[in-house]
Amino acid sequence: MFVYIVMAIIAYLIGSINFSVILSKKMAGFDIREKGSGNAGSTNMLRSVGKKAAALTLVCDILKGVVSILIAMILGNIIQNLDKELLVQIAGIAVVVGHTFPIFFGFKGGKGVATSLGVLILSNWQIGLICLVFALVLMALTRMVSLGSCAAAVLFPVLTLFINENYTVLSEGKNGNVYFIYSVILAIIVLYNHRSNIKRILNGTENKLSFKK
Repeated sequence: MFVYIVMAIIAYLIGSINFSVILSKKMAGFDIREKGSGNAGSTNMLRSVGKKAAALTLVCDILKGVVSILIAMILGNIIQNLDKELLVQIAGIAVVVGHTFPIFFGFKGGKGVATSLGVLILSNWQIGLICLVFALVLMALTRMVSLGSCAAAVLFPVLTLFINENYTVLSEGKNGNVYFIYSVILAIIVLYNHRSNIKRILNGTENKLSFKK
C-alpha cells in the first residue's frame, strides 16, 4: 500500500508543475490564467502567447504523463509482489489530477488533455494513436479543439474493451479490460474539465481555432 501512495504523490507533484503558467510568465510576462479563456493549457497559450509557447507547453505537458508512467513501470519492475497494472493506473490518474488541480499554482490548472495523451500513449501506444488521430480529424473538421478532446476521451474506454494488445504493462492472464475503469476515470476527468466547453458546443457558441494564424 505504501508504494501505491508514494506513486500517487510523486505523479501528482509531477502533474502540478504547470508549464503553461511558467512559460507564459517567462515569455510574455503574464499568467496565462488571466488571459483568453483563463485555461492553463496549450490552446489558450496558442491564442494568447503564440505558437512557440503553445508547442513547448504541449510537449512538456505530454512528457508529464510519460514520465509518471515510466516511474510506475520502473517501480513495478524493482519492487516485487506489486500489482503493476494498478501502479500504472494510479500514476496516470494522479498526474492528470495534479495537472488539473496543481498544488504549486493554487489548484487552478489545465484541462488535462495533453497530459492524458502522454499517459495514454505510454499505457498503450495503439489506443493512444487511434485516439490522437480521431481527435485531430475532428478538430480539423470542426475547428473545435474541445470537441476532439472530449470525443477522444470517450473513445478511450471503448477501445479498452476491444483491444488486448500493445499494453506496456499487462500481466499474463489479464486483458485490456483491467484498464477499463482506469480509462473511464480519465475520461470523466477530461469531460468534467470541459463542462463549460460542452455547454457551448451544445449551444453552438464554442470558440473555433483558426488554422490560418
